Amino acid sequence: MPLYIVKQDITKMEVDAIVNAANSSLLGGGGVDGCIHRAAGRKLLEECKTLGGCPTGDAKITKGYNLPCKFVIHTVGPRYTDGTKGEAEYLRSCYEKSLALAKEYGCGSVAFPLISSGVYGYPKDEALFIATDAIKAFLRDNDMTVYLVFIKKFDYKIDEDLYWELDDYITCIEKAVPPCAANCAESADDDDTFDMIFCRESMDVFSEDSELETVIACIDESFSQMLLRKIDERGMSDSECYKKANIDRKLFSKIRGDVNYRPSKPTVIAFAIALELSLEETGEMLLKAGFALSHSNKFDLIIEYFIKHGVYDIYEINKALFAFDQNLLGA
Repeated sequence: MPLYIVKQDITKMEVDAIVNAANSSLLGGGGVDGCIHRAAGRKLLEECKTLGGCPTGDAKITKGYNLPCKFVIHTVGPRYTDGTKGEAEYLRSCYEKSLALAKEYGCGSVAFPLISSGVYGYPKDEALFIATDAIKAFLRDNDMTVYLVFIKKFDYKIDEDLYWELDDYITCIEKAVPPCAANCAESADDDDTFDMIFCRESMDVFSEDSELETVIACIDESFSQMLLRKIDERGMSDSECYKKANIDRKLFSKIRGDVNYRPSKPTVIAFAIALELSLEETGEMLLKAGFALSHSNKFDLIIEYFIKHGVYDIYEINKALFAFDQNLLGA
């Protein structure tokens, strides 16, 4: 199951459980903790009083009460001093213990804030790395949809050198974009679904005297067929592929079961990243679904940058896409 990074109020997340970045008393406080207690109502506080507090790095669970979730998992993150007091181990434990509780209580979905990154002072980029690394490790062996929830779009940063290198890469190519690519970009949709992008110069055109039956007989393999072929060629299992692609198992089943399945553009690219396809192979897979990469599309340029540099970690790519306010990969 996938990991999503979303901009949302965690108290409005319709999931099985949300995680509260609590203090050791579990009796409410500021920040996310206070917001969750206010939204859940007094009964949450009454139940928390029966739990006897919670040590740093551990987690406890209560009902969700007035929240749209079944459960609230309360975990106590470390206060950051200088990184030498076991902060990273405590923080990772918060995610591990919370996920273990969610699994024990049969949760299919759970939403986390970025634990300890507020008044507890944990550097946001380091906190994000620990969060995604712990969640990735859990998802390798477990089926659960996990959300990392941010109130503001830019309350964390990716590596500063990477950010500016990406920004320079995008700016340089956008300045040099040819008229054909610019025309293609005008047809691109910024929503979760994307319009097809075609460059007229690159389209294969059948001659006027081609018979319709001949044209149909020459139809190429579909996206689904190419995907399954590439999985076999890479010697991967289905589960290895869809987990690396950050794709839901149910969606993969639909793709496998329908030779003519029409995926979204981010879904195609997610599979290309999981399969570690070259830029040329990625373009071929996109064409199978009726898409292409455009040099006048920031999303496409970021994807191109990572493929050219041989970086195929979908979580790292998604963090960069998030930092540049783009749609994320996976479904």
